Parts: sequence; C-alpha cells; structure tokens
Amino acid sequence: MRDELVGRIHAIEQAYEFMLAYAAQGLPGDAGAQSGGELREFLARAANAILGLSATLTSLVEREGLEPAHTYLAFRDVLEHDARAALAAIEVVRAQASISSQVIDNLNASIHLRALLTDLFLLDALLKGSQGRNADPVGYSSG
Repeated sequence: MRDELVGRIHAIEQAYEFMLAYAAQGLPGDAGAQSGGELREFLARAANAILGLSATLTSLVEREGLEPAHTYLAFRDVLEHDARAALAAIEVVRAQASISSQVIDNLNASIHLRALLTDLFLLDALLKGSQGRNADPVGYSSG
C-alpha cells in the first residue's frame, strides 16, 4: 500500500516537472508537437494518480496502523479537498483541443495544484519518517 501511494505521489510530481519544461518552450499549442502528446500522457497519469490518493492513504493508515490515526485521517481530508480542486484544473486543461505553454504555465501557477503538491511533499516526508514504525507524525510520544 505504501508503494502504491508513493507511486501516485511520484506520478503527480513527474507530471509537474514535465509541465514546467513544457511551459518554458513557449509553444502556441500542442497540435503536432511530440511534447504535446507527452504532455497529455503526463496529464492523464497525474489525473489517474490523483483519483485514488485519499483512498490509498486511508488504506495505508488502516493497514499499517499509523498512529495517531485521527491526525492522518484529518490530513487525508485536506488532501482530498486539494486533490479535487487540482484535478478539476487538470481536467479543464485536458479538455482543450490545443494546450499552449501559457495555459500550462497558468496551471503550474494554480494555487490548487500547488496546494496539492505541497500536501504531497509533506506526505512523502511523513511516510519516509514513519516507515517501519508507528509514531505520531511529529516524532513525539505521549508517554
């Protein structure tokens, strides 16, 4: 379950990195450009990865017994909210007949996508810190 969540996080991060490079190209649209086809592939992978994020985190918390569970589940709710907003932005871009570098630059700058990425950076760090142990997310015990 942990590997699935990390895979989803990396798919979204890779899409963002590709979008940064795409935005820098100054393309008027993606029609006929090889990078345009790649862009749509990265956007599709990111969208698919976003779709199962919160459910995967819930399963991870339950299966690994991450404690305190209520803190992880509260963060899951934040992640779900940010994921829905970022997904809506990605999907409206994907629906366009042609996607310019300017549109991708605006998507990259979107507060919705940035909020999700920040959530993912935090979650990735928490997962690395909690790997193999059941501890509270800031490393303090109540005993």
